[in-house]
Amino acid sequence: MAEFHIHIAGDDLAFSAAHFITFGENVCEPLHGHNYRVGAEVWGPLDENQYVVDFVALHKALRTVLDALDHAVLLPTGHRSIRVAAGSSEVEVTFQQRRWVFPREDCRLLPLANTTAELLARHIGQRLLEELGASGTAAVQRLRIEVEESPGHSAFCEL
Repeated sequence: MAEFHIHIAGDDLAFSAAHFITFGENVCEPLHGHNYRVGAEVWGPLDENQYVVDFVALHKALRTVLDALDHAVLLPTGHRSIRVAAGSSEVEVTFQQRRWVFPREDCRLLPLANTTAELLARHIGQRLLEELGASGTAAVQRLRIEVEESPGHSAFCEL
């Protein structure tokens, strides 16, 4: 039995964002940014046109997901020690004795425990599945997302 999947990646499937992550109970790295690059692989049956997913539709859906993250501060709302309080015009974030205040429109509050590349890959994958579903794209059997944080340093998530 044949199995089919497609892969997309490239310089245009990228986003720039700031974040910080914690280690253990009491270490928090400084706020910093990355130029993330993202790739996606989609497995599934061939449709009536004999492809898994149209490359153009997949690219458009992934670009929509990445545009929502681009040029923003990524903040985890599910972290056990980072407190994120969003007001109408600003977001206050605290971790132990540290405190940051950001303009609300510059922040993306993500339902993650930490903004690691691994959890960003899962988030992007889940959002991509939602975008593909909303556009009526063919049945996806498996999805693999790669988030490259810096050259040679990638995390993967399969859904």
